[in-house]
Amino acid sequence: MAPECTMMDRIGHGLAKILGIKLQYRNPQGSDDLSRGESVFSVSSADTFVEHEPTSWEWIRDITPDARDLGRWAYNLFPFTHWIARYNAQWLAGDLVAGITVGAVVVPQSMAYAGLAELEPQFGLYSSFMGVLIYWFFATSKDITIGPVAVMSTIVGNVVNKVAETHPEIPGHVVASALAIVAGGIICLLGLIRAGRIVEFISLTAISAFMTGSAINIAVGQVPALMGITGFSNREATYKVVINTLKHLGGSKKDAAMGLSALLFLYLIRFACTFSARKMPQRQKLFFFLSTLRTAFIILLYTLISYLVNRHHRKKSENVFRILGDVPRGFQNAAVPTINATIIKTFVSELPASVIVLLIEHIAIAKSFGRVNNYTIDPSQEMVAIGVTNLLGPFLGAYPATGSFSRTAIKSKAGVRTPFAGVVTAVLVLLAIYALPAVFFYIPNSVLSAVIIHAVGDLITPPNTVYQFYRVNPIEVIIFFAGVIVTVFTNIENGIYTTISVSLAVLLFRVLFAKGRFVGRVKIHSVVGDHVTGTDSKYADQPFDLNDPETSTRNIFLPLEHDDGSNPQIQPESPYPGVFIYRFSEGYNYPNANHYLDHMVHVIFKETRRTNHNTNMRLGDRPWNDPGPRRGQALEDHSDRPTLKAVILDFSSVNNVDITSVQHLIDVRNQLDRYAAPDKVDWHLACINNRWTKRALASAGFGYPTPAGDSTVYERWKPLFSVAEIGGKASAAAAAQYRENESELKQQHSLGKSGSRDREISKDDAASSEVSDYAHNIATSKAYATATTRRVAVVQGLNRPLFHVDLTSALQSAIANVERRPQDEPKGVGTESV
Repeated sequence: MAPECTMMDRIGHGLAKILGIKLQYRNPQGSDDLSRGESVFSVSSADTFVEHEPTSWEWIRDITPDARDLGRWAYNLFPFTHWIARYNAQWLAGDLVAGITVGAVVVPQSMAYAGLAELEPQFGLYSSFMGVLIYWFFATSKDITIGPVAVMSTIVGNVVNKVAETHPEIPGHVVASALAIVAGGIICLLGLIRAGRIVEFISLTAISAFMTGSAINIAVGQVPALMGITGFSNREATYKVVINTLKHLGGSKKDAAMGLSALLFLYLIRFACTFSARKMPQRQKLFFFLSTLRTAFIILLYTLISYLVNRHHRKKSENVFRILGDVPRGFQNAAVPTINATIIKTFVSELPASVIVLLIEHIAIAKSFGRVNNYTIDPSQEMVAIGVTNLLGPFLGAYPATGSFSRTAIKSKAGVRTPFAGVVTAVLVLLAIYALPAVFFYIPNSVLSAVIIHAVGDLITPPNTVYQFYRVNPIEVIIFFAGVIVTVFTNIENGIYTTISVSLAVLLFRVLFAKGRFVGRVKIHSVVGDHVTGTDSKYADQPFDLNDPETSTRNIFLPLEHDDGSNPQIQPESPYPGVFIYRFSEGYNYPNANHYLDHMVHVIFKETRRTNHNTNMRLGDRPWNDPGPRRGQALEDHSDRPTLKAVILDFSSVNNVDITSVQHLIDVRNQLDRYAAPDKVDWHLACINNRWTKRALASAGFGYPTPAGDSTVYERWKPLFSVAEIGGKASAAAAAQYRENESELKQQHSLGKSGSRDREISKDDAASSEVSDYAHNIATSKAYATATTRRVAVVQGLNRPLFHVDLTSALQSAIANVERRPQDEPKGVGTESV
């Protein structure tokens, strides 16, 4: 490998010479090895470490999947294989209860939601069946129930109505199935390429606003059907539906008696069960199941009433109130879905909203219940599950389906153990499709509207939650209300786009106008109880150990302006005259680089003076943007200000940099060098956590000293490196050895107690034996070697001495090298030893 690499290097250097590429561009040393300067640690006491830069091939190798990665990818496509082999009777019992409970809810809900989608009731059953049947193969959540949901059904209904106006020859269910396949294909592709993190761009505020606005939109749209009012469209903007409902309120029919009473009973049963469970906690499970089955109970009760009233009025024109009517038995609409350019064009404008709704509702619910029940979901795999469900469902007549909040909550509380509970629910839905169509005939439409209103009511964000949003971030409350208002006054799709767009705009605003801070040093002590460590008499007889946090002081760095909420009585010390510490707050990239550095340069110019007093003294030599005082006025005297000597940048919040941001740093470095001429400004960079960031900064000339003047010869300079122990009492090896010895001591003690009486030894002998063994272990352990045998090693590479592990070491290095210069001005506050 070595000769091969050497040959590649030679070829690369040859090509660079031909193309005129300067391989050592902005690296005046021409080498990564630094040999000048005096280190505070000699090579005999510190292990030498040179940090090698990452290479492009290394990056390509890291992101390119190998055979093992592909195998893991294929294995994770079917998560059920991880647990199905250990399936047991106890899991089955929990899944049976949860599956049956959800089945009792999903059947009436799915038929009601099919009405929202402007489809016949059986299509809701088809969607429910395929959702619960397919999901468990790909699920990473045991709680999620996939099927028709109110918001997605409303969007499908809007699409179906739109197509009915422009292409009446295309059946509604054909359009719905085509939408399911196209949206499902997009989502499945995103999941297969493991792009699940894309949903992280949709904030909780956007999701809450979308859910609340949609719930209000749907509930208001169901009021006319609940009251039996006709004569206008309930698909218009919410405020228009409210106005039209009030106008036509006098046209309410007998449907209102059925619908309003059903809605009242649904809430009364839930309230009674919740109240009883609180009063009788020992029967909490019983009341939970009674509350869960309230929808099925109300549907059966009112279906019986409808049968008694309408059994002699089966014709639609003779119905006392509107009923569901004929529901075909079995999968009458099973077929290969029809997809062509004409159909796709009819819903392409609603496709983005459909994909977003399918994703955010499902992923948000899955994450929430995963945290509650202590497991982690894989968003990418959940995308695969949603995608496959919507790709295969239309072959049986299903329309777009995703995770349902209400049914997922019921499933979780019912004690589900695995995703296999979906198969149990699928069996119940299948029985309903084949055995109950005759019963479905008499279900009142107004009762289905009551079921929808009752279900979506739980999606409205309660006022207390909105108040908590306000406590966390008032700006996001504005986003929340903007999304709700747009949904109410336009439609659900516009509400989705508004909340997501505004959330992203706020994110970009925060990045673009990120505020950097100048920080100063503060020495702090730890407090144990009522005692300040290192100063209290309680600890006066203890040796002062820098390695002991209870008896040592340490440096922290606080903003000089106290805009972080720290105690204003504590005044951070200015690091050193002419030395500035600047902290980035929101990363450092091309959108905010100029904003950061303009602020930094402005403050530096304000608090320092030029090194060369004779610069720009004549009026004609002064720049236009600094023309000096008016005629007859004296030049301002800034001789009391220090000259600029060093800048320390805190990169703790920076992960990656780019060409633009690095070029800004180069420009500012050159600008400040001209300002400090003939001296050079030292740049120290602390807390860099990314190797590629180090490489980028090093390639721009940061990380090692700048030659003085125009010379390429380095003056003597004093590098300070941070080191850590290898071995010794403060090392990880010592801690491990200590735990091992302690465990061994406990085992010996336990064995001594449990031995027979014949083998018992006296307490004094046992104690002395244990202490002797323990002392021997310590004496022979390499981890507990004496201080003279300790070895230390530098934490970061010797080849980049001005990259520091923390701000303290950066400040130490900056002050040490500044003090080596000829001093013509006194030290300021806080310049003593750091």
